[in-house]
Amino acid sequence: MKCHLEISSVRLMHEPLKILVVDDDEIDRIAVHRGLKKAGLEIKFSEATNYAEALIMLTDGVAALRTNSFDCVFLDYRLPDGDGLALIRELQNRGIKVPLIVLTGQGDEQIAVELMKAGASDYLPKSKISPEILKTILRNAIRIHQAEKKVELTRQRLRVNNKILKRQNQELARQRQQIELQNLKLQQLSKLKSQFLANMSHELRTPMNAIMGFSQLLLRQYPDPLTPQQLDIITRIFNNSQNLLIMLNEVLDFSKIEAGHLELSLSEFNLSRLVTFTVEELRSLAQGKNLSLQIETNIENPYLVSDRNLVRRILINLVSNAIKFTDMGEVTVKVREPTAQRLEIAVQDTGCGIAPQNLQEIFEAFRQVDQTITRRYTGTGLGLAITESLVKMIQGNITVESELGQGSQFRVELPRRIENT
Repeated sequence: MKCHLEISSVRLMHEPLKILVVDDDEIDRIAVHRGLKKAGLEIKFSEATNYAEALIMLTDGVAALRTNSFDCVFLDYRLPDGDGLALIRELQNRGIKVPLIVLTGQGDEQIAVELMKAGASDYLPKSKISPEILKTILRNAIRIHQAEKKVELTRQRLRVNNKILKRQNQELARQRQQIELQNLKLQQLSKLKSQFLANMSHELRTPMNAIMGFSQLLLRQYPDPLTPQQLDIITRIFNNSQNLLIMLNEVLDFSKIEAGHLELSLSEFNLSRLVTFTVEELRSLAQGKNLSLQIETNIENPYLVSDRNLVRRILINLVSNAIKFTDMGEVTVKVREPTAQRLEIAVQDTGCGIAPQNLQEIFEAFRQVDQTITRRYTGTGLGLAITESLVKMIQGNITVESELGQGSQFRVELPRRIENT
């Protein structure tokens, strides 16, 4: 408010104000003119003696601009060919806004109130015209008019911004709808892919099991012994068939997980005992590479309620992966109890390690650090993706620490008890 007053005061002191007095009484017009001059205001004075003349001066050439050339209008309510109320309404109909002060005679106060309701800025009894009152009432009228213009400008900007926002919201809604449709198509395609992989894996496992079965029969060398060359060929057939069956099982497991067909089976079991039995099953793999396979258990209460089979599969994946990528040294499985409600399994190796930039990729499906066709280590690239999914299913989390040439350590933290959901 103070800023408005200061602006109005500077305007009154340094710029000529264009004032229109609409009154058929010459004496009243002179009184207003003299009063403004005596107030020390620089005035550019115009006069109109009736309704028609005033309307022309206020609207001629400016209606299209929705403005006018006057800073303020002093209007006598009683005019020969009309009244102030009609003039105010006509200006409003034409969209022209101007500070308008009604000059009233004795007993016209109630009429002045009605005029202010219709849009007049203020009213001034002719009997009270004086330089100070004219200056005050004029300054207030202009100040209020300027404030109203700013409010109107702000409203216009808001209306424009609202229209822009509405169009943007409509465009966002359209884009959101397209994205939803695309997501739905992707989900359908993903479902079809998972179903295809599951069906193919299932169909391929049947002949693969037959190949492995016949290979095992031949390896028994019954009823006739095999030559060393024959034995080597059949051993290769069996080993490669076994590797291929493992990969098919991984694809089938991943498809089941993606399709949500893998369900939890909760029970209470001894984690230390499960780790010991599972690691012993894999010891032959470590011995085949002359690796040391160790178990370290530091836990007071080894019991937890979880899915025993899923925990076992997680452990098998991590330990066999560690053995696969370790050529010399050892693989160590550690069982810890970070808190009373959390248990941890850590699998540490002295293998080739993983570069920092590849740590975020190793849990992605069908992703291997070496993606070339000449890579040293074969596989589907699903082992860690399946492991991470299984860990999440039993409400755990998995992390990895690794450095090239220094080995890796995978940590799986599990809740002591999970609720069947």
